[in-house]
Amino acid sequence: MSDATDTTRQARSRQGRLWPAHVALCLGAVVTVFPLLWQVLTSFKSFGESTRTPPTVWPQHWEWSNYSKVFESIPFTDQFVNTLLMTLLRTAAQLLLCSLAAYAFARIRFPGRNAIFLGFLAVLMVPGQLFLLPQYQIMQELGWLNSLQALVVPGMFSAFGTFLLRQFFMGLPAEVEEAARLDGANPFTVYWRIALPLARPGLLALGILTFLWSWNDLMWPLVVNNDPESMPLSAGLASLQGAHATNYPVLMAGSLLATLPVVVLFVVMQRQFIQGIAFSGMKS
Repeated sequence: MSDATDTTRQARSRQGRLWPAHVALCLGAVVTVFPLLWQVLTSFKSFGESTRTPPTVWPQHWEWSNYSKVFESIPFTDQFVNTLLMTLLRTAAQLLLCSLAAYAFARIRFPGRNAIFLGFLAVLMVPGQLFLLPQYQIMQELGWLNSLQALVVPGMFSAFGTFLLRQFFMGLPAEVEEAARLDGANPFTVYWRIALPLARPGLLALGILTFLWSWNDLMWPLVVNNDPESMPLSAGLASLQGAHATNYPVLMAGSLLATLPVVVLFVVMQRQFIQGIAFSGMKS
């Protein structure tokens, strides 16, 4: 009986020591969720309520028409399809190309391997904005401006993805690959049938990061596409911001519609998202 009493006291004491952490976490959750909640409420306000001072928290009349105005202001369906295709094609291409390059750098010995890989790492030190002009000139020479391939091709490969997967491939047991080679498997067969299935956590991490980056990419689509029907949603929503006045309820409604697919995907694949982000943080 005394042991049970002591256990109960220890549990209560532990809970008493943890309450400041719980309070801090609750406050952090409120601060994190507040912008999303404000976005939802603003999407149902009138223009006057969205610009009123002091701010109007709760809309007096719920303006559902703001969502229909999004489809009237921009070609939302075309831009959603462009965003989806750009994101899926970029993600699939990076998973394939980055894994091929990473496996070569990790497992295949060839002259200049380390020097070439250092060149890959050097790319990570350069701000991405420096590549905008040469990439734009390449797209212009190819005649790809205002096209889907202009959105997809420059994002099909990344030095970060190669580095991330190389770190994972280097951690795989070499005995498994040696056994496959003894059975007559060539390097591509070892990569495709053995290394790639074992690299599933790394591929999941890279896929999630590439998906989120591609879905939210704004600067490159604004540079390479000026046709509204060829833009992704990120660039299309940016066009809703006027030079002198912005219809914030319509802009918030469009942003919410653009965010909704990612939110649904996160809810469905919550565990995979957390594992992938945690894995990328540990490896990089």
